[in-house]
This record gives sequence, C-alpha cells and structure tokens, in this order.
Amino acid sequence: MKHEIVQKLHKNFNDYAQKTENGLEFWFARDLQALLGYEQWKNFQKVIERAKIAAQTASLSVADHFADAGKMVLTGSGAKREIDDIALTRHACYLIAQNGDPRKEEIAFAMAYFAIQTRKQELVEKRIPEMERLGFRENLTNSEKELSGIIYERGVDNMGFARIVPENLPPEEDIKKVERRLKSEDRKFLKGSKKK
Repeated sequence: MKHEIVQKLHKNFNDYAQKTENGLEFWFARDLQALLGYEQWKNFQKVIERAKIAAQTASLSVADHFADAGKMVLTGSGAKREIDDIALTRHACYLIAQNGDPRKEEIAFAMAYFAIQTRKQELVEKRIPEMERLGFRENLTNSEKELSGIIYERGVDNMGFARIVPENLPPEEDIKKVERRLKSEDRKFLKGSKKK
C-alpha cells in the first residue's frame, strides 16, 4: 500500500473519532462505512452483524461496543431527518475490520492499524507499573535520605543506620536497570515518531 494512502487513511480514521461526555472514544458506523470503502449501508450492515457475532462469541457485551444511535442528516431538499446509526468502540471497529472484505485496501489498512494500536496499548499498560515503581522508589530514596539526616543530627551511631534496610531486589528487578530501559524505550519511541 502506498505511503500517501496510509497517511490519508490514518488521518481520516483519527479525524472521525468522537468523544462522549466522559471522554470515551467512539466512531459512528456510517462514518466508518465510508472510511472502509463500503458504498451501500446494507452491505456494511452485514459486516457489522458478523462483528457482533464475533463479539458475542468472545463473551463481550454487544450493547457496550455497538450502541444504537440516531444521527441527523440533510436530505436533498435541505430538510433534516434522523437516520439509524451505531456508536462503535475502538474494539468494535477492530472487529468490523477483521470481518470486512480483505480485498479492499481500506480494510487491509484498518486491520494493520488496529494491530498496531493494540500493541501500543499493551506497551503502555506494561510501562505503567514500572513508571509507578520508579516513582515509589524515588519517594523511598528521598525519605531514606531525610531519615538518615535526622538520625545523624540526633547523634545515632552506625548501629542505628545498620537497622535501616533498603529495598533488596534481585538483579533483574534492579531499579536502575528498569530506569535505564524506560529511558532507552523513550528515546527509541521519540526517534520512531520523528521519522513518520
């Protein structure tokens, strides 16, 4: 797939994202229909039905991922009327892409897009506990320094310091190693995002 097409599809997909009052991201099915190269709503509804079956098979709440919605549109005479639509979560869009016609260039892009977005989310979720641990460790280090200063000011001998035991971690969990890895991943991510 040509780079220009990928950029256009990526931009379009992100541009059509909506947000609820609670900040949840969703897409309207009729917008997604055009993005995925389906001209007729009835053909796209078949894909949506297959995606709903996939969600149900995976024990997901179909109503949570495929919420019925109405949408106001202009008719040819300039009047407004409401049409049926569906508010889709990112996961629902993913399922629709997986159940669409893979011969369509837009479907092929959507499949790759969601695979990449899923991997990014996995990486973010993996990093959160490590970042929290670094923060906790930094707080602990600052507290230990403050406590050591107080103990020193009060004239406690070295035996008093011997009772303070810092976190004893195995080498693979060493905090400095985790810190270096996170910094390295940040640099790689920044380099990768500049290339795009």
